[in-house]
Amino acid sequence: MSSNNVVRNKEDTYDLIDRARNGNEWAREQLIVQNTGLVKNIALKFMGNGYELDDLLQIGYIGLLKAVERFDSTYGVMFSTYAVPMILGEIRRYLRDDGRIKVGRQVKQDIKNMKHCQERFYNENGRYPKVSELASLMEMEPEQILNLMEASDALTNLESLDDPDRQERSGKEPYTDTEQRNIDMIHLKSIIGKLSNKERQIIALRYFKDMTQQQVAGLMGISQVQVSRIEKKILTALRQEMK
Repeated sequence: MSSNNVVRNKEDTYDLIDRARNGNEWAREQLIVQNTGLVKNIALKFMGNGYELDDLLQIGYIGLLKAVERFDSTYGVMFSTYAVPMILGEIRRYLRDDGRIKVGRQVKQDIKNMKHCQERFYNENGRYPKVSELASLMEMEPEQILNLMEASDALTNLESLDDPDRQERSGKEPYTDTEQRNIDMIHLKSIIGKLSNKERQIIALRYFKDMTQQQVAGLMGISQVQVSRIEKKILTALRQEMK
């Protein structure tokens, strides 16, 4: 996606937000349609807590519309980036008040063990371990490690919801490093979801399975040059989208 298209899309969204605030129902519906994928991606993270997806989506849309009302274009960010914590906060608040969201004792222990492994690895190597390295240290599958990381972030964020000072500054002050990391990750997943099957496979193999371009080429039956070209194209597009 070119930089001109990114700017144009951002300006179009700003225009829709202004019109929605002035009572234009069509603009409001367009904003919901444009961000349905984002709301769904967030809602899916909370499945398994005894709720139907439709219920979580409805709560997520409430957060989205709150973001529409509070968004300030002078923030200099994409609307979707600003909307993520609003949607997350609305769903978490609903689940917290209903008391259904829980993290089991074993999961808490696994999270504790994971953090100890990360700290030990950092002390020994001067960097934090990759997902594949952490999975090897803990004798788990990479997917299990990713789930633990998400559970750890969710637990931290849910506990912080009880902090009245944080609720007061919601939407008014810059995000903490952890919040910004979560926003970027969800935004990134939303963007990756728009890639073709081949493009998603290349990204997954290169950055989640730690495979070389040559290994990816052999697995997919294409040349290393093709892998390099596709990867470069994807990363350029991702950088533009994440601005």
